[in-house]
Amino acid sequence: MLVHNVYFSLQDTSAEAVDRLVRACHALLSGHPGTEFFAAGVLAEDCQRDVNDRDFQVSLHIVYTDKAAHDRYQISESHQQFIAENKENWRQVRIFDSYASN
Repeated sequence: MLVHNVYFSLQDTSAEAVDRLVRACHALLSGHPGTEFFAAGVLAEDCQRDVNDRDFQVSLHIVYTDKAAHDRYQISESHQQFIAENKENWRQVRIFDSYASN
């Protein structure tokens, strides 16, 4: 499986902007062929240990059956639409891709 984790740091960090990006993740990035797991959400404000990275507002987590499914997602029309419609408010995007087994 390929695990695709994305952390979005926003320029506009208002509740409305954060909610808008989470909704866009669900609307445009979920349900792609080969998706084993999908979730999008917000920073856990109540987790504030010294080791927690807190420099983001929205997180995206997708597990694909394999790299080929991930690669198809990357070039999909809905992924390209998501980027085009939302990138203006991104201050930083960090992507962590890893292989996992259970």
